[in-house]
This record gives sequence, structure tokens and C-alpha cells, in this order.
Amino acid sequence: MQARLVTTIATAFATLPLSAAMLANLDALGYAQMTPIQAQSLPVILKGMDLIAQAKTGSGKTAAFGIGLLNPINPRYFGCQALVLCPTRELADQVAKELRRLARAEDNIKILTLCGGVSLGPQIASLEHGAHIIVGTPGRIQQHLSKGTLVLDGLNTLILDEADRMLDMGFYDAIADIIGQTPKRRQTLLFSATYPSGIKQLASTFMRDPQTVKVETLHADSQIEQHFYEITPEQRMEAVTKVLGHFRPQSCVAFCFTKQQCQELVEHLQAKGISAQALHGDLEQRDRDQVLTLFANRSLSVLVATDVAARGLDIDALDMVINVELARDAEIHVHRVGRTGRAGEKGLAISLVAPAEGHRAQAIEDIQKAALRWEQLDSLKAQNGAPLLPTMSTLCIAAGRKDKLRPGDILGALTGDAGLPGTQVGKIAIFDFQAFVAVERAVAKQALQRLNNGKIKGRSLRVRIV
Repeated sequence: MQARLVTTIATAFATLPLSAAMLANLDALGYAQMTPIQAQSLPVILKGMDLIAQAKTGSGKTAAFGIGLLNPINPRYFGCQALVLCPTRELADQVAKELRRLARAEDNIKILTLCGGVSLGPQIASLEHGAHIIVGTPGRIQQHLSKGTLVLDGLNTLILDEADRMLDMGFYDAIADIIGQTPKRRQTLLFSATYPSGIKQLASTFMRDPQTVKVETLHADSQIEQHFYEITPEQRMEAVTKVLGHFRPQSCVAFCFTKQQCQELVEHLQAKGISAQALHGDLEQRDRDQVLTLFANRSLSVLVATDVAARGLDIDALDMVINVELARDAEIHVHRVGRTGRAGEKGLAISLVAPAEGHRAQAIEDIQKAALRWEQLDSLKAQNGAPLLPTMSTLCIAAGRKDKLRPGDILGALTGDAGLPGTQVGKIAIFDFQAFVAVERAVAKQALQRLNNGKIKGRSLRVRIV
């Protein structure tokens, strides 16, 4: 069986003009076969042609453009040869992480992220050492170009990732300015979940005879169970509470339109004893990092988010999505619900619909080509009286990457001096000046006490429960 699997991998990717080292690395990374977006876009990308690809998060698009942009990289030239523009820092970090995995096949490929929310100084120092590939947000890339700390004269490949979201966030002029400072002979790859008029304008202005690829669905609809409940606007918040009490998900994203709605819903849920936090554009970067870390490591049950803030979220095994209000665009609805039910898992999507949103429900029915499943809110019954609490708790350690702290140091302190079995320790995330580690809720206080009384990497560090 194993031999057949390896053959399948080789056959799938060996049809492409890739190096033996890249094919071996794809095999080692467990790329079993090309996803539809990879199979359709890679032959076009590897021929050096411009591409417009309509594909959503979770489709494998990062590997598609990643394999493509790595192909022409010259490791001996330390100028920027590929630039990936992303709407948010979180997405940029995820893209850079995936590119580093793919780049293991080549010698010494340097990948740098340039995003806002952090000071320019360290970024300028990194640029002085050179980088082959830069991943960043339009605003910060524009800043470096205007200061002359970034030069794009040697650029081969420009990627606009989640271009529709960048336009939603008002980045059209910034993108146009950046493209104006790149060579005319570059290859441009545009990836977008939807195809609004702004994307058409970008393509007609800045791309050369682009080929178009569209992957229809992000997920297998059969894996996602959708329920629609008609409510009055006044019932909305209490309806979310009823949904959570009935289905009791371990991890849930609840989508709202505005940061004010997010904040109000979080306060309502917290007052009911439900573990919830907000994710919206006004959060400081440090707070965003903390909220996303808690949700990813299962220390937070409900993430209440706006569409733009949640873009690029990479959460494994999301149990449920709640549309607190129906999306104004049916494609956005498909994108929202497609965050659950991934990797063959069953997913659940709940939509709360006020009478004024009836036309939106009809648009969803039209795009899904199937009747919606309407249910009564009264049919939802709380399963038990216990509050909806996460399985894990997170400890925050007052040291990070800049202090040379590594995941092994934290794991060693917990399983060694603190005496916890490794099975009770969850995900570890290390940032520049702080680190987070998830432990089972039942042992969190014990772990906190022992870490505060002991040492990590030979040092006494301040630790707190988030």
C-alpha cells in the first residue's frame, strides 16, 4: 500500500517540469496528490504566464503559487525575486510558513515577512542582508518602497493573494503603486475567492493576457450540515446562546458585520459563562496574536469575528460556524461555512435569519442549487447546565523568540521540573517577546505554580494564565 501511495505522489507531480529535489520534498511533506487548483494552475504558472485563479482558503492555492514562484528563483542573487501581497499579517505569516516548507528543496532560500504592527527598524536590517522572497501587506511594502529600503528591479513573480479582501480593505491604490515599481516583464498571479469589478480592473490594467482558472467549491457540501433559523432582530444574541447550548461545540466562529456587534455579542456570551473573545480590525497586533493563539490551541470556545478580520484564519477541525447575520453576498456565505467540515471531518453551519434578510437566503439557495433546511428556534434545547468551557488553558510566558526561547525549552520545563505528562501539554506558540503554551484545564494552576517557582532554560521567568 505504501509503495502505491509513493507512486501516486510521484505521478501526480512528476507530470510537471519540477526538479527532483522539489518532487522529493513534496513527497516528504505528504502532498498525496494535486488539489484541483494546483492541477489547473501549476501548468500555467510554470510556463511563466499570468494567471487569475478564483479559489478559496483551504483549496491548496498557497502551494500552487509557492511551487510556481520557487521554480525560477536564483539562490545566488539576494535581491527580491518574488513578492506576495496579502491582506493581513496572519495570512502573510501562514503563507511565509508554507513557502519555507516548500523551499526546503532548494539551498539557502531566504523568505522575509514585511507587515505593519511592528517597527520598521528590524525589517530594514533584515532587508540589508537580502531576501529572495518577500511576503507582506500592501501598506508596509509601500512604506519600504518609498523609503528606498526595498527595491523590486529584479522581481520575477508578483502574487496578489486574496485580492478581493485587499480591495475590500481599500488597498487598490497601494497595490497599483507597488505594481508600478515592478518590472514590466514580471509574471503576475492573482488569487481571489470572489471576482468583483475591482479585480477585473486590476487584471485589465496590470496583467498580460492572463489565463483564468476557477475551482467551484471549497468543500464537499455533503460534509457540512446547514441549519437556518428565522428570528427577529431582538432575538439574535439570545439565539446564539441557544445554538451554543444545544450543539455545544468545542470550537466555533460566529460571524458579525461590525466590531461593535462583535463586542456586544462577546459581552453577552461572557455574561452567560461562555468562553468567547472578539476578533476585529481595531485590536492591537499583540491582542490579535493572543486571541488567535487561544482559539487555535483550544483554550477559547467561541471566536466572534468580522469577515475581514477572520480572513486567512488557519484553524484545524473547526466544529461549527454561526452566521449571526446572513452574509450580504452568497459567495461570502459559502466561504464562511467552508471553514468547517475540512479534511474529511463533519461540519456544522448555523444561520440566523431576520425577515429583512430573506433575499440573502434566496441568493444562497440559488448558488447552492438546493433548498435550505429551515428549523424552529424553539427546537433548540440546552444539553446540560454546565457552562461551555474549553478543554485547555493557556499560560503566557514573559519571554520569546528574541530571548532565544524555543518550544523544547517550554516542553522540557513542563514535563521535567513541573512534572506534567507530555500528553497534558498542547500547542506552543512563540512570538518575539512572549510565548504561549496550552495545558489541560485541570492542571493549569499546578503548571502555573511550578513554572513560576522553577526555571525555564535556566532562568526564572514570569508566567500567568491568560
